[in-house]
Amino acid sequence: MAEATRRTAGAVELVRNVGLMADGPVRWGMPARSNRPGIYLVEIPAPLPRAPVDVSPVGTWIDRVPAMLLDGHRPTGKELTQRLASFWLPDQVVLYVGATTGPLGRRIDELVRTPLGDPAPHPDGRWLKTLRGLDQARVWWAETDAPEEYQDALLAAFSQAVDPAVVSALHDPTVVVPFANMAAPGALPKEHGITTDLLDASPEAPTATRRVTSLPPGDAVSSDLGMAPRGRASGGTSRSSSATGRSGGTGGATRTSAGRTRAPAASSRAPRATGGSRGRQAAAAAPARTPAPVHVTPEGLARLRAELDELVRVRRPEIIARVRAARELGDLSENADYEAARKEQSFAEGRISQLESMIRHAQIIEAPAAADEIALGSTVVVESSDGEEIYTIVGSSEARPAEGRISNTSPLGLALMGHRAGDDVVVRAPMGDRHYRILELR
Repeated sequence: MAEATRRTAGAVELVRNVGLMADGPVRWGMPARSNRPGIYLVEIPAPLPRAPVDVSPVGTWIDRVPAMLLDGHRPTGKELTQRLASFWLPDQVVLYVGATTGPLGRRIDELVRTPLGDPAPHPDGRWLKTLRGLDQARVWWAETDAPEEYQDALLAAFSQAVDPAVVSALHDPTVVVPFANMAAPGALPKEHGITTDLLDASPEAPTATRRVTSLPPGDAVSSDLGMAPRGRASGGTSRSSSATGRSGGTGGATRTSAGRTRAPAASSRAPRATGGSRGRQAAAAAPARTPAPVHVTPEGLARLRAELDELVRVRRPEIIARVRAARELGDLSENADYEAARKEQSFAEGRISQLESMIRHAQIIEAPAAADEIALGSTVVVESSDGEEIYTIVGSSEARPAEGRISNTSPLGLALMGHRAGDDVVVRAPMGDRHYRILELR
């Protein structure tokens, strides 16, 4: 590398080098007045020989995210602080390069106000929130209709300006990007060893003691993952649970056994979210929600792990190679191969994150031994106007209605849970009630 490139690369210079005109700056936390897409950079006034990582926000981050791991173990504040500091570039002032296809002003505001550890509205660049003196940082931006392409170009230009001696001292010298960026263009992410560092945003799963008042329209045996209908009545069932776990109906789902009929229970309604700043403050003050368990059979968990392994070891490198090859063709704004590869990369990374979360929160279910009530893992023989059918109750991640595996959160699965052989259940649906008699538990 030429000696001329071994110097501090400021935000304005980087933007100019890729053919754009920098706008700004504004101090960190101040509004950026732009409603167009583009790129933005966070810059400190001068290079710092040591990382100004503050152990106080780092400790808060660890406390807020109980699932966070460092190299597979629960880190102390000191350990995580040291790991973050091992990615500091003492010869550079640009800490983060971002891009957005939406309004720049809104995206920059989202970056500033997303609490450390929250998955929304904009968790990228979250390492910035661990630094002291961030109020002295400045934000520059440039409007462009090709933000992703220019972000890649900026990151590539940035890497060329870093001294090789500094690179060699990094914890991962193979990925040279600003401190708060996680990956280089078309490359694998930094090997920082920090995993599950965001709160899980998945909603709570229904439990046996939770009253459910309605379900969205859909097939009575489909799962909550949008399985294709099988020609059955679409449904909105309702179910409430008693103290013993045996279920009657809420909002229309009823049960009769040995000639007894249980009247629908009173519905319970969640409080309506309040709007405005008061509602946002209440949401911010609410305690972190415990991640919902993902109920899977041992076979289902093995399938999830196999899919994740295939994506990480095979598909991801293939897609990265496609992105790199397409970029080398030039003229990214008119490059259909590049656009397709980037979309495939986004989909694959999203699925990898989803699978990692599912596996992390997996709860193994086994077929109940000699149980007389329907539960997760039960295989049930039911009779309806279509004749006898056999269903196995599984978690939503394994639901395959066409194969007789229905989710415990699907209308029919939810109605069956907690019942016994001989019980009748009714699933209320917009196109008419569906009546089922439970013949046998296997």
